Amino acid sequence: MMKHISYLNAVTEALDEEMARDERIFLVGEDLDIDGGVWAETKGLVEKYGRRRVLGTPISESAFTGLAAGAAISGLRPVVEYMYPDFIHVAMDQVASQIAKARLMFGGQAPMPVVLRMCASGVGTREAAQHSELLEAWFAHLPGFQVVFPVTAADGKGLMKSALRADGPVVFFESRNVLYKKQDVPEGEYVVPIGKAEVIREGKDLTLVTYGYGRYKALDAASLMEGEIDAEVIDLRTLKPMDMETVMASVQKTGRLLVAQEAAPCCSIGSEVIRRVVEEGFGALKKAPRLVASKDVAIPFSANLEDYVVMQPADIVNAAAEMMN
Repeated sequence: MMKHISYLNAVTEALDEEMARDERIFLVGEDLDIDGGVWAETKGLVEKYGRRRVLGTPISESAFTGLAAGAAISGLRPVVEYMYPDFIHVAMDQVASQIAKARLMFGGQAPMPVVLRMCASGVGTREAAQHSELLEAWFAHLPGFQVVFPVTAADGKGLMKSALRADGPVVFFESRNVLYKKQDVPEGEYVVPIGKAEVIREGKDLTLVTYGYGRYKALDAASLMEGEIDAEVIDLRTLKPMDMETVMASVQKTGRLLVAQEAAPCCSIGSEVIRRVVEEGFGALKKAPRLVASKDVAIPFSANLEDYVVMQPADIVNAAAEMMN
């Protein structure tokens, strides 16, 4: 049985179910105790669990991130919410020096079950340079983190439940473009395992790997190419650890790898996918892999300029056509 609910409602269900299951879980972030936060992302939870477990804060990312680190190392399981991922900059000492490293530095004896929830990640909503950063590669680069980026309601719920049950820190990215998008979500208890990609479209000519909101652009591109190029589309869902088994199985079949992402290309998730495929499966490639990404500039406010800077389905189609020649 399925139900049709928004992405945010699905993730809120996951939080509700896990908070009921484990009283150590609590939420902390700006305005979470006022109408469920700025995006209504925790709506109804403060009424159910109280302000001790749904803790609204001032604009103080460095303070409440440090609070979460101390709470986790003391045995609690905090979910730290950032209204935009861009706002985590002022808390990076707590994030990179404490949360990411504590378990490793103390030989596994220091628990750090923290979920860093990156609401409203991404581009496309004309919010300019300081509210449109795609920072997922930062956290994948830091030893200690698992990084997930679900963009369907079902994946959002299932991966949030897995993140809440993890023993180490998980960075949970959410695309602003899907927060209120309604989709089918399974009834009853289920989880989506961390570290498992999804083949969302079968194909034989080319492997198209993506993640985040790139999932929808890749599917649009695959539809535009239908009848000319048969693209197999893979949504990584988890960026670290990366499911190379699924990617390599597809590349072995198609012989071509095209990676599409909304982030800039330099030192990126897409770059890492290509590195791994070249290192582990070079012999399967018929063509050099390609990365389609946004331009390496700060995101502009102008709608026309943002659309020019950000990776679009047409860019994927053009790159795929070049690879098939």
